[in-house]
Amino acid sequence: MTQRQSQKLAGIIFVVIPILINVPYGMLIANFQYPDILRQPAGEILTKFHEGGSHLILTWWIFGFVGIPLIYSVISLHSLLRREDAPYLFTGTTCGVISLIAQFIGLLRWTFVVPSLADVYVSPASSQASKDAAIIGFQVVHQYGGVIIGEHIGQLFTVVWMFLVSAAMIKSTAFRPWLGWFGIISGVIYLLAQLELFATVIPGVPVISIAGLLGSLLWLIWLVLIGITMLRRRAGI
Repeated sequence: MTQRQSQKLAGIIFVVIPILINVPYGMLIANFQYPDILRQPAGEILTKFHEGGSHLILTWWIFGFVGIPLIYSVISLHSLLRREDAPYLFTGTTCGVISLIAQFIGLLRWTFVVPSLADVYVSPASSQASKDAAIIGFQVVHQYGGVIIGEHIGQLFTVVWMFLVSAAMIKSTAFRPWLGWFGIISGVIYLLAQLELFATVIPGVPVISIAGLLGSLLWLIWLVLIGITMLRRRAGI
């Protein structure tokens, strides 16, 4: 594959994946009331999850894997933006890859860990002690796999990638400067979502509830715009 073909493929992935992500996400909203369900007691979450059955488990598996192709595009974008006056770009690309892997690992807890806890919690044969242990297990897994790995590491490294790539875009001839500024502003909004994570362990931390949803939406839009730019550039426009 030539460099031109590689960057064209990367552009297609940047455009298609943000759209595909909404398919399993929409299914989780419809069948699991995600993410609102996470505000409910752990017992209710486990019960609702068990009711979803294998269909819900596979939906989470698809949701985790659908973002993996972005790793290819992140690396390809690095090749397009790489130049001597942007040594920070390597760090940014590394953070971008780490962020995707972290979010992937965090999401897969719903496929390979939560089902077992849900089975124990809803089983008529389980004692109250077993049910309590299942709840504690879920809370630990959710805090570690979800909050720490998926949301803190995953989202924080995504923001770092956005900042550094955007800085390179502003000075690049391959992209319009406004796309770099769009990425920086989107990253700032997305960064504010980290406050909600600290609020889970530090009482009184101010929370901007809209930051996570808005930040992730702007991130997806930014990816699509990058992809369109790469495709148009490859077409000679």
